[in-house]
Amino acid sequence: MRMTIHKVRLLVGVLLSLILISPASAQGDQSLRGKLEQAIEVASQNQLKIVSLNQTALPNIFEVELNTGEVLYSDISGDYLFAGDMYATSPGGLTNLSASSRQQRALDKIAAIPEDEMIVFTPDTVKASITVFTDVDCTYCRALHGDLEELMAYGIEIRYLAYPRGGQAATSYDKMISVWCSDDRKQSLTLAKEGEELPAAACDTPILDHYQLGNELGISGTPALVFSDGRLVPGYMDSGRLAAMLGLN
Repeated sequence: MRMTIHKVRLLVGVLLSLILISPASAQGDQSLRGKLEQAIEVASQNQLKIVSLNQTALPNIFEVELNTGEVLYSDISGDYLFAGDMYATSPGGLTNLSASSRQQRALDKIAAIPEDEMIVFTPDTVKASITVFTDVDCTYCRALHGDLEELMAYGIEIRYLAYPRGGQAATSYDKMISVWCSDDRKQSLTLAKEGEELPAAACDTPILDHYQLGNELGISGTPALVFSDGRLVPGYMDSGRLAAMLGLN
């Protein structure tokens, strides 16, 4: 059964409430990971998966990353989970440890993607680089691509990853296969975003891998921009504002 990201997040909330009301009591594997797998993966019929389990700065508290991009926190017993951001206090104020962790996770995952799987538009002089999850049928993705010359003039490199909203069920999925299978991906991407119909094509593509990565980063819409420091910025913004956010004005 295919679920939307919204429904999956609702499922996370339901699971959290069940776990808090009735602590996990998995039969068999009683390790922390074993108990969490029982409470999350088995209980959701494997629609939710634990991607990573890491110790946090807080003793006996672990970060649980799910395949939906959600991050939960577990005590060492695995009996209780909670959601939200973790902050460190200091005389100078608060530091959002969860945000720092999210940004580093995004950078690590994107760095693992070979650049030849992307569609990259590079200016003569690169002053900043952003990774953009895109859908060729998305109105605001088309608007962002329409600003490409201005973005390049600012020295902004655009690295596109595929995010057909809805995965294989998306109406744009086959169009994006045509783009990624093309001999000239840049031109084909531009034509597709201009509404041109591309010839049907078939080849091995990374499109579903990109889509899964987007889900793991918590992306649910397009365009979604990832800055070089790992910040995730959803939605369209004009080239001037984007340049300012990148410190180029």
